Amino acid sequence: MSDAIETDRPFDAEVGRLLDLVVHSLYSDREIFLRELVANAADAIDRRRFLALSDESLALPAEAGIRIRTDHSARTLTISDDGIGMSADDLASHLGTIARSGTRAFTETLADAKPEERPSLIGQFGVGFYSAFMVADRVEVVSRRAGSDAAHCWSSDGRGGYRITPATRDEAGTDITLHIKSDATEFLDAHRLDTIIRKWADHVSVPISIERDGKFVAANAGAALWRKAKADVTEADYEDFYRHLGHMFDKPWATIHWRAEGAVDFAALLFIPGASPFQATAEDRDSHVRLHVRRMFITDRAQLLPSWLRFIEGVVDTEDLPLNVSREMLQATPVLARIRKALINRVITELKSRAKDEDSYASFISQWGPVLKEGIYDDVDHRTDIAGLARFRSTRDAELTSLDAYVARMADGQSAIYYLTGEDHERLSASPLLEGMRAKGFEVLLLADPIDHFWPERLGSYQDKKLLHVAKATDLFEAATVDPAMTDLAAALKAALGETVSEVRCSARLTDSPAALAADAHGPDLAMQRMMRRAGRPVFAGAPALEINPAHSLILAVAQRHQAGEDLADWAALLLDLARIGDGEPPADAARFTRFVAAHVAADVAADVAAQVGGA
Repeated sequence: MSDAIETDRPFDAEVGRLLDLVVHSLYSDREIFLRELVANAADAIDRRRFLALSDESLALPAEAGIRIRTDHSARTLTISDDGIGMSADDLASHLGTIARSGTRAFTETLADAKPEERPSLIGQFGVGFYSAFMVADRVEVVSRRAGSDAAHCWSSDGRGGYRITPATRDEAGTDITLHIKSDATEFLDAHRLDTIIRKWADHVSVPISIERDGKFVAANAGAALWRKAKADVTEADYEDFYRHLGHMFDKPWATIHWRAEGAVDFAALLFIPGASPFQATAEDRDSHVRLHVRRMFITDRAQLLPSWLRFIEGVVDTEDLPLNVSREMLQATPVLARIRKALINRVITELKSRAKDEDSYASFISQWGPVLKEGIYDDVDHRTDIAGLARFRSTRDAELTSLDAYVARMADGQSAIYYLTGEDHERLSASPLLEGMRAKGFEVLLLADPIDHFWPERLGSYQDKKLLHVAKATDLFEAATVDPAMTDLAAALKAALGETVSEVRCSARLTDSPAALAADAHGPDLAMQRMMRRAGRPVFAGAPALEINPAHSLILAVAQRHQAGEDLADWAALLLDLARIGDGEPPADAARFTRFVAAHVAADVAADVAAQVGGA
């Protein structure tokens, strides 16, 4: 077909069914129509700018841009641009053919997609323009191709066909007029339109303006900070954008700004917050770094960074994806996988560099350390790097330590990296299980974050040093010789406690405490078992072992009572309760524990008083 006028024509696809699907299946996200139409307008201006490089007659006007105006009385919304424009042939080809990728494929995909994914499917099948029918019961497009004097009007109610008629337009470009439905009048409000533009197209390089009180007012920032050279951006610029992006009030702890070129080209501007505005927990483990394609915001659900870097805010902008890429395509495209890999590597490099300043890095760890350690468990490709970036408290002093520093100062004869898990650093520091470690001069990592119960076994080793929970380091404290009386006592205590403990054994691990509990060597430690029970999860672990200190005065006294033939039931319960308290648990029977302790304390006091009186 030439530029000769042709009137009524049917659409080239099953438009009735298709548009019904578009309108009703995408109904919940109607505002996306404006993003689609603005994106088309920006593309038209970019195409004209490119063609003008070889044909000066196609040059853009000085004030080229996108203008949006409304008419409340007529209930119309018009989007105008100064782009390349369309001829009659273009109108028939571009707007008369729906779903170039196939109507059947589109409808099948739309039917199978989850509701939250449907809005992003528009661009996948070339139907972005038709999202206008979500809010309009009639659409008119007046366009004049650059380099031509002829203009044409394409119009349709979206129910079966379209019409192309002669029209007039003073300059090249396109006007799209939407006759707004009665239930979509919110899109006639300038403030509502401004909000949508700032959400979806704030950094599109083409100026976008909205008419207010007879004047066009700028609606987008227009400058994509991430596409500028670092030398052209000030710290104040970065801070302003950081606060705008994440609604933050602090300063970023780190700013990562670079442009990647090679297998995939993209610009990135990432911020590591200086303070947490939220509790980054399992409630929301998704990254919300924004994906832009040619400055146009696409989604913040592309998972550009893994969950262990979810605290990072920022923007990634690429031209290697189609502008209207769908979420389904994002999950499948190798481009996104390459971008993700490059981002992770760049963040790790930045953290390694900043970790050299331990004071500053300590502030980062205080905010994001627990989240970062999730990567040791989750990320097999970067597990060792993340472990090297993590910091821990230990029995050495109050300062944080790295695994590298720990390994560098390991004691002579120490072959493993020892750790103890729990819920509180102070309580961990006082654990009886540490007594033998301190006596040997072995440093122990004190791990008190929930994720600490999981990552050590997943990591396994670091610098060829095995990570080992102190409760399972029993081989370090096996007594060379054991007094037969103590062996007999251990058997008697086990008989008194029954299935409450797996065994009672003498151990050289304890130096100050009379008794301690140790988990089964092949099961979860006791702290992890408690955490699992609180979470309502089943715990498949045997009863703990009770370790006794043969040199402790209390154990010696109990041994004497056993040799004298006394019943050890109460004494065995006392030792178990003392071990439970040392492990952070309450006594099994608090009333029995209180009565027994009080009775023996009273007896000891009475004996002391009698001795003093007798001595006097």
